[in-house]
Amino acid sequence: MKKLVLLLSIISSIPLFYSCQKVKDPGATAAVKVANEWWVTLTFNGDDIGIGHFKMATYNTAANDNTIWIDDYESGWDVKFRAPVDYTNLTFSATAAQNEYYNITVNVTDGKILPKMGHSKSGNVADSIHMKLEFSDDPGTIYEMNGVERTRFPEDDY
Repeated sequence: MKKLVLLLSIISSIPLFYSCQKVKDPGATAAVKVANEWWVTLTFNGDDIGIGHFKMATYNTAANDNTIWIDDYESGWDVKFRAPVDYTNLTFSATAAQNEYYNITVNVTDGKILPKMGHSKSGNVADSIHMKLEFSDDPGTIYEMNGVERTRFPEDDY
């Protein structure tokens, strides 16, 4: 009888061990670590190109694989393109990525998400984003895009 009670106690406690393990969010996409809206600037040789801060986004593709969309909502250079991403290192790059807004291609180098390495407009700690871009309609010119995540606090919006 003692053996039966011991066996039942062990069997009934097994779910407790599994309940402590982290479970992947079933609603999350592959791009969950890099997907966000961002407040960014586009610069050339350290100087703003004249459009100030604008909102852009990084988000998953329908394939939900190792590519993301980079989309400036037609408020920067009018670009939306796919780029391969390394989710482990939070880096991305692309060569001759086709723009969806008009017929050009985009090269991206040094693309990275830096968790908690930036500050929003009001000083909140935020993720930051960085990338270098070359557009086929301005070949040879390397632009830098830098910014911080959109916190959704009104005081952080531009």
